[in-house]
Amino acid sequence: MARISETDLILNPDGSVYHLNLLPKHISETIITVGDPSRVYRVSQYFDDIEFEMNKREFITHVGKFRGKRVTVISTGIGTDNIEIFFTELDALINIDLKTREPRSKKKKLKVIRIGTSGSLQDDVPLGAHLMTEYAVGLDNLMSFYNLPCTAFEESIAKDIQRKSSISFTPYVVKGSSLLMRQYGEGMVLGNTITAPGFYAPQGRAVRIPLKYPKLVDELSSYHNKTNDFWLTNFEMETAGYYGMARMLGHEVLSVNAIIADRHKNKFAKDPNKVVDSLIKKVLESI
Repeated sequence: MARISETDLILNPDGSVYHLNLLPKHISETIITVGDPSRVYRVSQYFDDIEFEMNKREFITHVGKFRGKRVTVISTGIGTDNIEIFFTELDALINIDLKTREPRSKKKKLKVIRIGTSGSLQDDVPLGAHLMTEYAVGLDNLMSFYNLPCTAFEESIAKDIQRKSSISFTPYVVKGSSLLMRQYGEGMVLGNTITAPGFYAPQGRAVRIPLKYPKLVDELSSYHNKTNDFWLTNFEMETAGYYGMARMLGHEVLSVNAIIADRHKNKFAKDPNKVVDSLIKKVLESI
């Protein structure tokens, strides 16, 4: 197997991966991820104990046990560019021998659950709901730099979304882990999530700069592939990156979303922290 160069996979002097600043011993079989670094503490407060903490840039990590099971929780910051960094280095920690810089012959598979916040596009996905993403639709360009294998169904939906909207490019569509959907899905809305490459214009928000696609939110909320009864349910900024990287690296990943905004009615949750905390508890109870 080819040795991975020092510039392709950068390590710190202590042998940890460059951005996460973690060693293989810090990685549990189950990983919980959050975007907001402060949310790591809101997850780990429920742990029986915390054995390890690391703060590096936006990547904050706590390792501990919940009801006797070892869990790692990591913050990723915002956007699919950060998800690429997170997933590449996470996979390297378990599937590459960091001393020889060679891929391991036997690959390990992780379970990664993203707990995020999101805005609803549909009336039947109300404020306060917990939504589990079946398919993610990437409006970002991360997968333009990878050969992401997609099914015929995923490719057909991607082309149909472009055809029925004003966007000038074809998005990518990728499904999450069916295994984790069965494990964590009880009591959640099943949806199809749009991953945007920004918070403002890419999600139809205008402050002082005019929008190139002023009808985008209406187009996406009204999108319906009748042949497959496929709707778009919510907006956020990471899920498609998670699902694409997981498919290429061979891991199980699921994104669950606390719905704290209603983009259709322009309403925001009065107590978003309550919605997020209840989702955190629900995920931990299912581990």
